[in-house]
Amino acid sequence: MKILAIILTLITAMAIIPLESKSAQLSNVQLEMRGYDEIILPEGTFIPVINAQEISTETCPEGYKVKFIATNDLFMYETNIIPRNTEFYGYIEKINEPVVGTHASMKVKITKLVMQDGFEIPIRGYLYSSNGNLIGGGLTPPSEWVKMPHYQSKFQGISWIHRSATLQIRPGGKRSMGEHTRIPAGEQQMIILTAPAAITHTITD
Repeated sequence: MKILAIILTLITAMAIIPLESKSAQLSNVQLEMRGYDEIILPEGTFIPVINAQEISTETCPEGYKVKFIATNDLFMYETNIIPRNTEFYGYIEKINEPVVGTHASMKVKITKLVMQDGFEIPIRGYLYSSNGNLIGGGLTPPSEWVKMPHYQSKFQGISWIHRSATLQIRPGGKRSMGEHTRIPAGEQQMIILTAPAAITHTITD
């Protein structure tokens, strides 16, 4: 019985030793990682594009998908990180309907770019405008004009009692109804990044 127990102990010890040596070898294995240097496009970067299809507050609802195409190569550190013809995709985030006194407006959000080889990179940006990236939304012209006399600052004429006056037409207090805002296909626009974008893929010739 003792001999059987000793034999079982030796068999178990011989089985454990190879396993321990294998796990020690595996723990020292260094995996080969693909090396690349990502380039960060800073927030506020402008990217010139053209509109691929007409966008209108009259015919397009909120959430309507849009597409723009880069018109120039964008270089950084001597690397062409966004080649010409790169595609940008997004959607209409917000639409304000036209009202009396104000034209319609919209905000167009950009969510990703697609390289010519199909590689996609998520980004955060908007179609740029100086009015907080709101496209449209300007004041409408007056709907009425009022004639008002404007007296000269000096006495004129034969008698000093009389002053000459001219009629001026000034806008009244009412404005006309606003119109819908549209961006024609092929129109030049600018995309502005609202967050840094990590470009981890570039196309080389």
